[in-house]
Amino acid sequence: MRLLRSLLILPLALREALAYTTLADESLRSLSVSSDDFSITNNDGLLAPILIPRVPGTPGNAKVLQHFYDFFANNLPEWRLSFQNSSSTTPTSRGKEVPFRNLIATRDPPWVEGEGEVGRLALVAHFDSKLTPKNFIGATDSAAPCAMLLHAARGIDSALTAKWAAMEAKGERDEFDEHKGVQILLLDGEEAFATWSHTDSVYGARALAEEWESTVNPAMSTFKNPLESIDLFVLLDLLGETNPSVPSYFKTTHWAYKHMASVEERLRKANKLKSKPSGNFLWESDKDENDRWAGGLVEDDHIPFMARGVDILHIIPSPFPDVWHTSKDDGKHLDLDVVEDWAMITTAFAAEWMELEGYMQDNKESRKGSKRTIVEYDRTEL
Repeated sequence: MRLLRSLLILPLALREALAYTTLADESLRSLSVSSDDFSITNNDGLLAPILIPRVPGTPGNAKVLQHFYDFFANNLPEWRLSFQNSSSTTPTSRGKEVPFRNLIATRDPPWVEGEGEVGRLALVAHFDSKLTPKNFIGATDSAAPCAMLLHAARGIDSALTAKWAAMEAKGERDEFDEHKGVQILLLDGEEAFATWSHTDSVYGARALAEEWESTVNPAMSTFKNPLESIDLFVLLDLLGETNPSVPSYFKTTHWAYKHMASVEERLRKANKLKSKPSGNFLWESDKDENDRWAGGLVEDDHIPFMARGVDILHIIPSPFPDVWHTSKDDGKHLDLDVVEDWAMITTAFAAEWMELEGYMQDNKESRKGSKRTIVEYDRTEL
Protein backbone atom coordinates (compact mmCIF):
# COMPACT_ATOMS: atom_id res chain seq x y z
CA MET A 1 0.00 0.00 0.00
CA ARG A 2 2.86 2.38 0.78
CA LEU A 3 4.27 1.86 -2.72
CA LEU A 4 0.83 2.40 -4.23
CA ARG A 5 0.39 5.71 -2.43
CA SER A 6 3.87 6.85 -3.42
CA LEU A 7 3.23 6.15 -7.07
CA LEU A 8 -0.17 7.82 -7.08
CA ILE A 9 1.19 11.09 -5.73
CA LEU A 10 3.81 11.35 -8.47
CA PRO A 11 3.41 14.40 -10.72
CA LEU A 12 0.62 13.77 -13.22
CA ALA A 13 2.85 14.00 -16.31
CA LEU A 14 5.10 11.28 -14.89
CA ARG A 15 2.17 9.07 -13.90
CA GLU A 16 0.79 9.53 -17.42
CA ALA A 17 4.11 8.54 -18.95
CA LEU A 18 4.15 5.37 -16.86
CA ALA A 19 0.72 4.24 -18.04
CA TYR A 20 -0.70 5.22 -21.40
CA THR A 21 -1.50 2.75 -24.17
CA THR A 22 -2.59 3.89 -27.62
CA LEU A 23 -5.33 2.09 -29.48
CA ALA A 24 -4.26 -0.20 -32.29
CA ASP A 25 -5.60 0.42 -35.78
CA GLU A 26 -8.05 -2.46 -35.36
CA SER A 27 -9.46 -0.86 -32.23
CA LEU A 28 -9.77 2.52 -33.93
CA ARG A 29 -11.62 0.92 -36.82
CA SER A 30 -14.05 -0.67 -34.35
CA LEU A 31 -15.28 2.75 -33.21
CA SER A 32 -18.54 3.97 -34.64
CA VAL A 33 -20.91 6.91 -34.43
CA SER A 34 -24.60 6.71 -35.25
CA SER A 35 -25.86 9.70 -37.22
CA ASP A 36 -29.24 9.16 -35.56
CA ASP A 37 -27.66 10.13 -32.26
CA PHE A 38 -26.55 13.47 -33.67
CA SER A 39 -29.60 14.19 -35.78
CA ILE A 40 -31.09 17.57 -34.92
CA THR A 41 -34.64 16.19 -35.25
CA ASN A 42 -34.42 12.73 -33.67
CA ASN A 43 -35.68 13.21 -30.11
CA ASP A 44 -34.62 9.67 -29.27
CA GLY A 45 -31.02 10.58 -30.01
CA LEU A 46 -28.35 12.29 -27.92
CA LEU A 47 -28.32 15.78 -29.43
CA ALA A 48 -31.83 16.84 -30.44
CA PRO A 49 -33.29 16.89 -26.88
CA ILE A 50 -30.60 19.42 -25.88
CA LEU A 51 -31.38 21.82 -28.74
CA ILE A 52 -33.86 23.90 -26.77
CA PRO A 53 -33.49 27.07 -24.66
CA ARG A 54 -32.19 25.88 -21.26
CA VAL A 55 -31.46 28.92 -19.11
CA PRO A 56 -30.84 27.94 -15.46
CA GLY A 57 -34.02 27.74 -13.42
CA THR A 58 -36.33 27.28 -16.43
CA PRO A 59 -38.37 24.23 -17.50
CA GLY A 60 -36.11 23.80 -20.54
CA ASN A 61 -33.07 23.49 -18.30
CA ALA A 62 -34.83 20.87 -16.16
CA LYS A 63 -35.92 18.97 -19.28
CA VAL A 64 -32.37 18.72 -20.59
CA LEU A 65 -31.07 17.62 -17.20
CA GLN A 66 -33.71 14.89 -17.19
CA HIS A 67 -32.52 13.81 -20.64
CA PHE A 68 -29.01 13.35 -19.27
CA TYR A 69 -30.24 11.43 -16.25
CA ASP A 70 -32.48 9.17 -18.35
CA PHE A 71 -29.62 8.45 -20.73
CA PHE A 72 -27.39 7.12 -17.97
CA ALA A 73 -30.22 5.43 -16.08
CA ASN A 74 -31.48 3.56 -19.12
CA ASN A 75 -28.20 2.77 -20.87
CA LEU A 76 -25.29 2.91 -18.42
CA PRO A 77 -26.46 1.58 -15.04
CA GLU A 78 -22.90 1.05 -13.76
CA TRP A 79 -22.29 4.79 -13.70
CA ARG A 80 -22.91 6.43 -10.31
CA LEU A 81 -25.02 9.56 -10.65
CA SER A 82 -25.08 12.54 -8.32
CA PHE A 83 -26.37 16.07 -8.46
CA GLN A 84 -24.49 18.99 -6.97
CA ASN A 85 -26.90 21.84 -6.37
CA SER A 86 -26.40 25.49 -5.53
CA SER A 87 -28.23 28.77 -5.90
CA SER A 88 -27.32 32.41 -6.37
CA THR A 89 -28.81 35.72 -7.25
CA THR A 90 -27.90 37.03 -10.69
CA PRO A 91 -27.89 40.53 -12.24
CA THR A 92 -31.27 39.79 -13.83
CA SER A 93 -33.01 37.83 -11.04
CA ARG A 94 -34.19 40.86 -9.03
CA GLY A 95 -32.88 39.47 -5.77
CA LYS A 96 -34.32 35.99 -6.25
CA GLU A 97 -32.13 32.90 -5.94
CA VAL A 98 -31.61 31.03 -9.21
CA PRO A 99 -30.97 27.27 -8.90
CA PHE A 100 -27.94 25.68 -10.56
CA ARG A 101 -27.71 21.90 -10.88
CA ASN A 102 -24.63 19.99 -11.98
CA LEU A 103 -24.84 16.34 -12.94
CA ILE A 104 -21.84 14.14 -12.20
CA ALA A 105 -21.65 10.63 -13.70
CA THR A 106 -18.81 8.48 -12.37
CA ARG A 107 -17.45 5.07 -13.35
CA ASP A 108 -14.75 3.62 -11.07
CA PRO A 109 -13.12 0.18 -10.89
CA PRO A 110 -15.49 -2.07 -8.91
CA TRP A 111 -12.86 -3.03 -6.33
CA VAL A 112 -11.94 0.51 -5.29
CA GLU A 113 -13.28 1.35 -1.85
CA GLY A 114 -13.43 4.92 -0.71
CA GLU A 115 -13.75 8.18 -2.63
CA GLY A 116 -10.13 9.06 -2.05
CA GLU A 117 -8.52 6.06 -3.69
CA VAL A 118 -9.08 6.62 -7.39
CA GLY A 119 -7.78 9.24 -9.81
CA ARG A 120 -10.18 10.23 -12.57
CA LEU A 121 -10.32 11.64 -16.07
CA ALA A 122 -12.98 14.37 -16.02
CA LEU A 123 -14.76 15.05 -19.32
CA VAL A 124 -16.65 18.31 -19.02
CA ALA A 125 -19.14 20.56 -20.81
CA HIS A 126 -21.79 23.07 -19.74
CA PHE A 127 -25.41 22.44 -20.64
CA ASP A 128 -27.13 25.75 -19.88
CA SER A 129 -27.90 28.29 -22.59
CA LYS A 130 -27.65 32.06 -22.65
CA LEU A 131 -30.53 34.30 -21.58
CA THR A 132 -30.10 36.52 -24.65
CA PRO A 133 -30.76 36.67 -27.52
CA LYS A 134 -34.32 35.47 -26.97
CA ASN A 135 -34.76 31.71 -27.50
CA PHE A 136 -31.02 31.24 -27.88
CA ILE A 137 -30.21 27.55 -28.52
CA GLY A 138 -26.44 27.37 -28.16
CA ALA A 139 -25.83 24.37 -30.40
CA THR A 140 -22.05 24.70 -30.33
CA ASP A 141 -22.33 26.42 -26.94
CA SER A 142 -22.60 23.72 -25.67
CA ALA A 143 -25.36 21.32 -26.71
CA ALA A 144 -23.17 19.45 -29.18
CA PRO A 145 -20.26 19.00 -26.71
CA CYS A 146 -22.70 17.57 -24.14
CA ALA A 147 -23.94 15.03 -26.69
CA MET A 148 -20.32 14.15 -27.51
CA LEU A 149 -19.69 13.34 -23.85
CA LEU A 150 -22.76 11.10 -23.65
CA HIS A 151 -21.48 9.27 -26.71
CA ALA A 152 -18.01 8.90 -25.19
CA ALA A 153 -19.40 7.48 -21.96
CA ARG A 154 -21.41 4.88 -23.85
CA GLY A 155 -18.54 4.20 -26.24
CA ILE A 156 -16.16 3.04 -23.50
CA ASP A 157 -18.61 1.54 -21.01
CA SER A 158 -18.60 -2.12 -22.05
CA ALA A 159 -14.85 -2.05 -22.61
CA LEU A 160 -14.36 -0.80 -19.05
CA THR A 161 -16.53 -3.63 -17.77
CA ALA A 162 -14.60 -6.21 -19.78
CA LYS A 163 -11.20 -4.87 -18.75
CA TRP A 164 -11.98 -4.69 -15.05
CA ALA A 165 -13.57 -8.14 -15.08
CA ALA A 166 -10.46 -9.56 -16.75
CA MET A 167 -8.23 -7.86 -14.21
CA GLU A 168 -10.19 -9.25 -11.29
CA ALA A 169 -10.07 -12.74 -12.81
CA LYS A 170 -6.27 -12.47 -13.10
CA GLY A 171 -5.82 -10.96 -9.65
CA GLU A 172 -4.40 -7.74 -11.12
CA ARG A 173 -6.77 -5.29 -9.50
CA ASP A 174 -4.20 -3.85 -7.08
CA GLU A 175 -1.89 -2.46 -9.74
CA PHE A 176 -1.46 1.25 -9.00
CA ASP A 177 -2.13 2.48 -12.53
CA GLU A 178 -5.51 0.78 -12.59
CA HIS A 179 -6.91 2.78 -9.68
CA LYS A 180 -8.37 5.22 -12.15
CA GLY A 181 -11.88 6.02 -13.23
CA VAL A 182 -13.73 8.48 -15.41
CA GLN A 183 -16.28 11.20 -14.75
CA ILE A 184 -18.66 13.12 -16.97
CA LEU A 185 -19.34 16.59 -15.55
CA LEU A 186 -22.36 18.34 -17.06
CA LEU A 187 -22.24 21.83 -15.61
CA ASP A 188 -24.98 24.42 -15.23
CA GLY A 189 -24.74 28.20 -15.26
CA GLU A 190 -21.67 28.82 -17.39
CA GLU A 191 -23.24 31.69 -19.29
CA ALA A 192 -23.41 35.23 -17.94
CA PHE A 193 -26.91 36.60 -17.37
CA ALA A 194 -25.85 40.19 -18.13
CA THR A 195 -22.14 40.87 -18.71
CA TRP A 196 -19.39 38.31 -18.21
CA SER A 197 -17.53 38.82 -14.96
CA HIS A 198 -16.03 36.75 -12.18
CA THR A 199 -19.37 36.91 -10.35
CA ASP A 200 -21.71 36.67 -13.36
CA SER A 201 -20.47 33.48 -15.04
CA VAL A 202 -19.57 29.83 -14.36
CA TYR A 203 -22.03 29.60 -11.45
CA GLY A 204 -22.19 25.80 -11.40
CA ALA A 205 -18.46 25.33 -11.88
CA ARG A 206 -17.67 27.74 -9.04
CA ALA A 207 -20.04 25.95 -6.69
CA LEU A 208 -18.73 22.50 -7.58
CA ALA A 209 -15.05 23.44 -7.29
CA GLU A 210 -15.67 25.12 -3.93
CA GLU A 211 -17.58 22.12 -2.57
CA TRP A 212 -15.06 19.58 -3.79
CA GLU A 213 -12.18 21.56 -2.32
CA SER A 214 -13.86 21.60 1.10
CA THR A 215 -15.00 17.95 1.02
CA VAL A 216 -12.43 15.97 2.99
CA ASN A 217 -11.90 12.33 2.10
CA PRO A 218 -11.32 9.82 4.94
CA ALA A 219 -8.00 9.95 6.76
CA MET A 220 -5.15 8.13 5.00
CA SER A 221 -6.86 8.47 1.61
CA THR A 222 -4.54 8.80 -1.37
CA PHE A 223 -6.36 11.99 -2.43
CA LYS A 224 -7.46 14.36 0.31
CA ASN A 225 -10.47 15.74 -1.57
CA PRO A 226 -12.40 15.20 -4.84
CA LEU A 227 -10.45 17.96 -6.60
CA GLU A 228 -7.18 16.12 -6.06
CA SER A 229 -8.76 13.03 -7.64
CA ILE A 230 -9.04 14.81 -11.00
CA ASP A 231 -6.03 13.71 -13.05
CA LEU A 232 -7.09 15.80 -16.03
CA PHE A 233 -10.01 18.17 -16.60
CA VAL A 234 -10.92 18.03 -20.31
CA LEU A 235 -13.34 20.84 -21.15
CA LEU A 236 -15.20 20.82 -24.48
CA ASP A 237 -16.85 24.03 -25.64
CA LEU A 238 -17.97 25.79 -28.85
CA LEU A 239 -17.54 22.65 -30.96
CA GLY A 240 -19.55 21.84 -34.07
CA GLU A 241 -18.66 24.45 -36.69
CA THR A 242 -16.82 23.68 -39.93
CA ASN A 243 -13.02 23.90 -39.89
CA PRO A 244 -12.43 24.31 -36.16
CA SER A 245 -8.94 25.37 -35.13
CA VAL A 246 -8.09 24.33 -31.57
CA PRO A 247 -4.68 25.44 -30.26
CA SER A 248 -2.82 24.02 -27.28
CA TYR A 249 -3.51 26.52 -24.50
CA PHE A 250 -1.50 25.21 -21.56
CA LYS A 251 2.15 24.24 -21.51
CA THR A 252 1.54 22.02 -18.48
CA THR A 253 -0.94 19.80 -20.36
CA HIS A 254 0.58 19.96 -23.83
CA TRP A 255 1.44 16.27 -23.44
CA ALA A 256 -2.32 15.52 -23.23
CA TYR A 257 -3.07 17.79 -26.19
CA LYS A 258 -0.48 15.85 -28.22
CA HIS A 259 -2.19 12.59 -27.31
CA MET A 260 -5.54 13.89 -28.53
CA ALA A 261 -3.94 15.30 -31.68
CA SER A 262 -2.41 11.90 -32.32
CA VAL A 263 -5.83 10.31 -31.90
CA GLU A 264 -7.26 12.66 -34.52
CA GLU A 265 -4.37 12.00 -36.92
CA ARG A 266 -4.67 8.22 -36.63
CA LEU A 267 -8.45 8.29 -37.01
CA ARG A 268 -8.06 10.33 -40.20
CA LYS A 269 -5.52 7.87 -41.57
CA ALA A 270 -7.95 5.05 -40.74
CA ASN A 271 -10.73 6.92 -42.66
CA LYS A 272 -12.89 6.99 -39.55
CA LEU A 273 -13.61 10.74 -39.64
CA LYS A 274 -16.19 12.24 -41.99
CA SER A 275 -15.20 15.88 -42.25
CA LYS A 276 -12.67 17.20 -44.74
CA PRO A 277 -11.15 20.21 -42.97
CA SER A 278 -8.47 22.43 -44.44
CA GLY A 279 -6.22 21.23 -41.60
CA ASN A 280 -6.45 19.05 -38.52
CA PHE A 281 -8.73 20.28 -35.74
CA LEU A 282 -5.83 19.95 -33.29
CA TRP A 283 -2.96 21.45 -35.22
CA GLU A 284 -0.42 22.53 -32.59
CA SER A 285 1.07 19.23 -31.50
CA ASP A 286 4.54 20.42 -32.55
CA LYS A 287 4.34 23.57 -30.47
CA ASP A 288 7.59 24.63 -28.80
CA GLU A 289 7.81 25.62 -25.15
CA ASN A 290 8.98 29.07 -26.24
CA ASP A 291 5.87 29.63 -28.36
CA ARG A 292 2.87 31.66 -27.16
CA TRP A 293 0.58 29.84 -24.72
CA ALA A 294 -2.85 31.47 -24.40
CA GLY A 295 -4.06 29.52 -21.37
CA GLY A 296 -6.05 31.75 -19.05
CA LEU A 297 -6.97 34.28 -21.74
CA VAL A 298 -10.14 32.33 -22.59
CA GLU A 299 -12.34 32.18 -19.48
CA ASP A 300 -14.64 29.20 -19.16
CA ASP A 301 -15.81 26.55 -16.68
CA HIS A 302 -12.23 25.48 -16.03
CA ILE A 303 -11.29 28.72 -14.24
CA PRO A 304 -12.36 27.80 -10.65
CA PHE A 305 -10.77 24.36 -11.03
CA MET A 306 -7.54 25.72 -12.48
CA ALA A 307 -7.33 28.24 -9.63
CA ARG A 308 -7.30 25.27 -7.27
CA GLY A 309 -4.49 23.46 -9.05
CA VAL A 310 -6.38 21.11 -11.39
CA ASP A 311 -4.68 20.36 -14.74
CA ILE A 312 -6.76 21.62 -17.67
CA LEU A 313 -7.03 20.52 -21.30
CA HIS A 314 -9.26 23.14 -22.94
CA ILE A 315 -10.77 22.02 -26.24
CA ILE A 316 -12.23 25.24 -27.59
CA PRO A 317 -11.57 26.76 -31.04
CA SER A 318 -9.75 29.99 -31.66
CA PRO A 319 -11.21 32.00 -33.22
CA PHE A 320 -14.67 31.25 -31.82
CA PRO A 321 -17.37 30.07 -34.27
CA ASP A 322 -18.96 32.81 -36.38
CA VAL A 323 -22.33 31.96 -34.80
CA TRP A 324 -21.06 32.50 -31.24
CA HIS A 325 -23.71 34.10 -29.00
CA THR A 326 -26.02 34.77 -31.94
CA SER A 327 -29.40 33.34 -32.87
CA LYS A 328 -27.65 31.38 -35.63
CA ASP A 329 -26.01 29.07 -33.09
CA ASP A 330 -28.70 26.48 -33.64
CA GLY A 331 -28.95 22.93 -34.94
CA LYS A 332 -29.32 24.00 -38.56
CA HIS A 333 -25.94 25.72 -38.47
CA LEU A 334 -24.04 22.76 -37.05
CA ASP A 335 -21.66 20.84 -39.28
CA LEU A 336 -22.84 17.39 -38.25
CA ASP A 337 -19.84 15.65 -39.80
CA VAL A 338 -17.61 17.74 -37.55
CA VAL A 339 -19.86 17.01 -34.55
CA GLU A 340 -19.60 13.27 -35.16
CA ASP A 341 -15.85 13.51 -35.64
CA TRP A 342 -15.40 15.26 -32.29
CA ALA A 343 -17.49 12.52 -30.69
CA MET A 344 -15.20 9.91 -32.24
CA ILE A 345 -12.03 11.75 -31.16
CA THR A 346 -13.29 12.22 -27.61
CA THR A 347 -14.26 8.56 -27.30
CA ALA A 348 -10.91 7.34 -28.59
CA PHE A 349 -9.01 9.72 -26.29
CA ALA A 350 -10.98 8.47 -23.28
CA ALA A 351 -10.38 4.85 -24.33
CA GLU A 352 -6.64 5.44 -24.55
CA TRP A 353 -6.55 7.26 -21.23
CA MET A 354 -8.35 4.33 -19.58
CA GLU A 355 -6.03 1.89 -21.39
CA LEU A 356 -8.78 -0.06 -23.13
CA GLU A 357 -6.66 -1.48 -25.94
CA GLY A 358 -7.70 -5.09 -26.45
CA TYR A 359 -11.22 -4.46 -25.13
CA MET A 360 -12.69 -2.05 -27.69
CA GLN A 361 -13.20 -4.39 -30.63
CA ASP A 362 -16.17 -6.08 -29.02
CA ASN A 363 -17.34 -3.00 -27.16
CA LYS A 364 -21.11 -2.55 -27.27
CA GLU A 365 -22.10 1.08 -27.54
CA SER A 366 -25.54 0.56 -26.07
CA ARG A 367 -26.83 -1.33 -23.06
CA LYS A 368 -30.53 -0.71 -23.27
CA GLY A 369 -33.12 -2.18 -20.97
CA SER A 370 -31.33 -1.64 -17.66
CA LYS A 371 -32.70 0.89 -15.22
CA ARG A 372 -31.14 2.89 -12.44
CA THR A 373 -33.39 4.21 -9.72
CA ILE A 374 -31.06 5.65 -7.06
CA VAL A 375 -29.64 9.13 -7.35
CA GLU A 376 -27.41 10.83 -4.78
CA TYR A 377 -28.27 14.43 -3.93
CA ASP A 378 -25.82 16.91 -2.48
CA ARG A 379 -26.73 20.53 -1.77
CA THR A 380 -24.31 23.40 -1.63
CA GLU A 381 -25.38 27.02 -1.49
CA LEU A 382 -23.09 29.41 -3.36
